[in-house]
Amino acid sequence: MLPRKTLTAGLALGITLVVVPAVAYTAHSATADDLTPYAAAQARAAVNEPPPGLIDALSDDLGISAQQAETRLVNEAAAASVEPGVRAGLGASYGGVWLTGPTATMIVATTDQAQVPAIRKTGVEARVVGRSLQQLDQIKATLDQAAAKAPRTAPVWYVDVVNNDVVVLSSSPARARAWVKASGADASAVRVVRSDERPQTYYDVRGGDAYYIGSGSRCSVGFSVTKPGSQGGFVTAGHCGTTGATTTGHNRVNQGVFRGSSFPGNDYAWVEVNTQWTPTGVVNAYGRGIQPIRGSQVAQVGASICRSGSTTQTHCGQVSQLNTSVTYPQGTVSQVTRTSVCAEPGDSGGSFYSGDQAQGVTSGGSGNCSSGGTTYFQPVNEILQVYGLTLAGSGGGPSPTGSPTGGPTDPPGGTWAAGTTYATGSTVTYGGATYRCLQGHTAQVGWEPPVVPALWQRV
Repeated sequence: MLPRKTLTAGLALGITLVVVPAVAYTAHSATADDLTPYAAAQARAAVNEPPPGLIDALSDDLGISAQQAETRLVNEAAAASVEPGVRAGLGASYGGVWLTGPTATMIVATTDQAQVPAIRKTGVEARVVGRSLQQLDQIKATLDQAAAKAPRTAPVWYVDVVNNDVVVLSSSPARARAWVKASGADASAVRVVRSDERPQTYYDVRGGDAYYIGSGSRCSVGFSVTKPGSQGGFVTAGHCGTTGATTTGHNRVNQGVFRGSSFPGNDYAWVEVNTQWTPTGVVNAYGRGIQPIRGSQVAQVGASICRSGSTTQTHCGQVSQLNTSVTYPQGTVSQVTRTSVCAEPGDSGGSFYSGDQAQGVTSGGSGNCSSGGTTYFQPVNEILQVYGLTLAGSGGGPSPTGSPTGGPTDPPGGTWAAGTTYATGSTVTYGGATYRCLQGHTAQVGWEPPVVPALWQRV
């Protein structure tokens, strides 16, 4: 483990990064003080041995070698770890981060030319862009507000950090452009791309493991979760069932009840299981093994990602865009992630994961796994926050409810709160655990202590 001095000193630089091949760590002789936050994150990630099934899946579906897949996983984990510090360091000039190439080279975008030397000096590729991510998000938010008037021929729109614009996919570009103009969004920043995508929700499907709703439809388990005072359960897609609906498991044994569900607008839900079921922190990847889930750090654009569902089993691809709105026949769902992973009816609610990090639950898409397709997932961190849930530990069941002394357990959030400015060394509680701040920052939604180890250390 690296000395605390290395991490705090490096993180204070905000955006000090370096790209080093993962294989270098087997013979790296530099002192701890030589490591930047990115190199330190790579070193931490390189300690975890990836499951062989995951390496095989990435090699097969991305067309890369096993060594490239291993290096890619290390670099993706490092990028996810340091991205919050990059965002904070660049402030209003932050234009986004994406990964590119077979081993996931990290690229940082900024609107401020003066930031380029500092970025390049550390070995990370820099891009100067015309619009900040905040500006792009606002443009897309304007389109979201006009979603009810979007033509059915324009079912998808998203922020494209790589090209520094907002994209609308439509089979009728002229109608899409007219809608964009009427919405009041900055049309100069919106690119309409011709597409025949017809996204639909996957009601008649299974995910990592199948479950059934009532006496009919079938969906997929996303990720196991725990909740204080509850038996725990799992998260899944909101379109699979409404609050109060009952479920049976893959074996048709009584399983649980939908305790919360939101669709459209969102596409998430959680099911509380009964005592016959035990949540465990793994994903069934079928012929590629059992994949442990150890957290939920957000994979960035260009990162590899896999999806598990019992209709098409395990398939992998890449993250295309993070902030996407997609219109299904039932309505628009916002802030989902767009991927190049295929899916078919029978995969709804199933697990999207990157390395050992949970990403989200399958929402819908277009195409199939024979000719290829596009699939969208609802990010898991929002689901956890909305319902006060915690991912079940790898290979284990739900955490015991209550404190060791029998008193109440801190709900997720604890004393930590978004919008609060924390100094280095300060401590908070979240989900019953205590965390120490590694770098002074102002907390934001999505920066919960378990999600950003670059900012918080569990004590």
